[in-house]
Amino acid sequence: MAGIGDDCGVLAIPPRHQLLVTTDFTLEGVHFRREWYPAAVVGHRCLTRGLSDIAAMGGDPIAAFLSLALPRTLPQTWVDGFLEGLLRLASEFRVTLAGGDTAESPDGVLADIMVVGSVPMGEAILRSGARPGDQIYVTGELGGSSAALEELSARRRIRPLLYPRFLRPVPRVVVGRVLRQGGLASAMIDLSDGLSTDLAHICAASGVGARILATSIPRAVVGRTSIRVDLPKSLHGGEDYELLFTAPRAKRIPLRIAGIPVSPIGQVTRGKRLLLIDEKGAETPLHPRGWQHFSASWAR
Repeated sequence: MAGIGDDCGVLAIPPRHQLLVTTDFTLEGVHFRREWYPAAVVGHRCLTRGLSDIAAMGGDPIAAFLSLALPRTLPQTWVDGFLEGLLRLASEFRVTLAGGDTAESPDGVLADIMVVGSVPMGEAILRSGARPGDQIYVTGELGGSSAALEELSARRRIRPLLYPRFLRPVPRVVVGRVLRQGGLASAMIDLSDGLSTDLAHICAASGVGARILATSIPRAVVGRTSIRVDLPKSLHGGEDYELLFTAPRAKRIPLRIAGIPVSPIGQVTRGKRLLLIDEKGAETPLHPRGWQHFSASWAR
């Protein structure tokens, strides 16, 4: 493998593997505000977005390519901090920063991360594999990032010890690999846009519906008083970077994978309706109300 220093990066992937490629923007004023976030946190979260996509396919990350557009007045210390956060996470997952580009931005920081990974031929876990009768699962806890963003909006700062998963989320690469190697998941997606929205993506791709049990959703415990987030945050809050997947009923899914809790939250159904079942058994439509581009001036 040849990284930064030539006109192109040169990558090697294992024999009989397919290449996975994903790209994500991190934009100042959309995904972060410089006055709210330490630069290293922005860099960490930038790479997390790509690694989480690789995890959702059951793949192994190989390399990253970073293109940065920076304002002329941006302090070098901010750039150094951004790269420190990104490279620390890259080292943890043995990902090479293999190239990219830099340019001047007329207004705000723009970071475009491309992550390349691999998966054995024909084994990538797609969104389109869910079938009626499959069970629906999520990893970890949901809604913590939404709660942290709420605090940021109110206080213009965040207490790092109370929201560690928001500041430095851990992409579930190992969990995705275990699910793929065990042939356990029929469909999978990472929870970057919110449970309601990402579940809708799986159902649309698979041509199915879903019934979700509100009482089964693992809601994050946050804050100094360790209270659980409310149901709307766990349903619609994004940037948790957990995995949402489906599995046939015959598959035995562990309650923990690589130390991460796994929770059954519902079932795939025929038709295309998404329903939320409350504690009394009443059904209400579950509409996708997570992150939608072009629908809000500020959400991240």
